[in-house]
Amino acid sequence: METVRHKVPPAFDNHNDLAVQLADVSVFYGSVCALERVTLLVPEGESLAVIGPNGGGKTTFLKVIAGLTAPSRGTVSVFGLPPAESQRWVGYVPQLAAFNRGFPVTVEEAVLMGRLNGREPWFFRPSATEREQLEPLLTWLGLSDLRKRRMSELSAGQAQKALLARALAAEPHLLLLDEPTASVDPAARTEIYERIEELMQRITVIMVTHDLMAIPACFSSIACLNRELVYHGRSGIDEGVLARLYGCPVELIAHGVPHRVLKEH
Repeated sequence: METVRHKVPPAFDNHNDLAVQLADVSVFYGSVCALERVTLLVPEGESLAVIGPNGGGKTTFLKVIAGLTAPSRGTVSVFGLPPAESQRWVGYVPQLAAFNRGFPVTVEEAVLMGRLNGREPWFFRPSATEREQLEPLLTWLGLSDLRKRRMSELSAGQAQKALLARALAAEPHLLLLDEPTASVDPAARTEIYERIEELMQRITVIMVTHDLMAIPACFSSIACLNRELVYHGRSGIDEGVLARLYGCPVELIAHGVPHRVLKEH
């Protein structure tokens, strides 16, 4: 699938090759700290997997980058701009459980929402050209035959691919994925990761997950997040790191090709 690239504005600082920059970011919900002093640089073209337990701040981390949650302190920039000004170049795929699949829209209508670009959704009338432009994307994700089906009628795997299509309809430079394979069957999980791996050749990808076995080898770097973030870059993660992260002993089991979080075995 070919993607038309929007022109990205030059960065405001000297890090012209950075997709994301977080500096000393903390987020509080009332008195509860969701993120604490998170600092991270993500170069353009990076594919970063962030692992951590449920409730560890992973969704908040993505929402801060997407401009959906404002940090309580610290600074965030995406392609050198404040998140609120860079949303045009960011595609966000939320957790499937957070998406109201009972909302009466078809797959095509849901995906077209990705083309809003700031337009009021209630008055948005996509053109025939915009509908035609969706066809390669829907075909690439195996959704072409489902375009008129309601989201409520889809399997979990099909619905997850529809959410991915919605994010990609905006032709983003940065793709944010929140537990993209949770609750989907193994065949759908494999297909989704194959598509994500193809996207990594063209855009920056950041994915968060609590599932250690959900990180394929295609991710170029890895980080751990449990309110605080520890960046491991391209190095492996051992059992001691994971035990501290999850707060309990963790036994690593892998089959076939060495898993991304493991050292060679």
